Amino acid sequence: MKFSRPSGQIGFTLIELMIVVAIIGILAAIAYPSYLEHVKSTRRGDAQGDLASFANAMERYYTRNSTYIGADGGSSDISNTLTVPDASVFRSQSPADGTAFYNLRIYNLTANSYELRAVPIAGTPQADDGFLQLMSSGMRGWDRDNLGSIDAGEQSWSK
Repeated sequence: MKFSRPSGQIGFTLIELMIVVAIIGILAAIAYPSYLEHVKSTRRGDAQGDLASFANAMERYYTRNSTYIGADGGSSDISNTLTVPDASVFRSQSPADGTAFYNLRIYNLTANSYELRAVPIAGTPQADDGFLQLMSSGMRGWDRDNLGSIDAGEQSWSK
């Protein structure tokens, strides 16, 4: 069977247009979630960089004061409590400019050690991404399963 168009008519048939729209829809359905995951991963990378900068600020604080105590503005150890860093030490959110997606916090603090966390802010696309952790010993962690603790297999920032 041969299809032909009357002479002088040009353009696409409705079927051809529907096929193109369907192909575009399929491509978008595949690409968009991948794009969102890439954006989330990029924001996580920004927070990792900010945690490293925060750790450098903590080391500068220790060099000046011979203790980490006071980096949160307090005067004693803290244990298993998220506290805001003193503004003179480091900022409290990541990224520094634009919309914040993570709160930067000190979790454990003693005279000779600390644990820093980047905690996703509720209501942002990062909210279900789990917190990032950096300890004074250099150990890193990412709560990938978002259960509130660093479990086996989560002692790195990699996937």
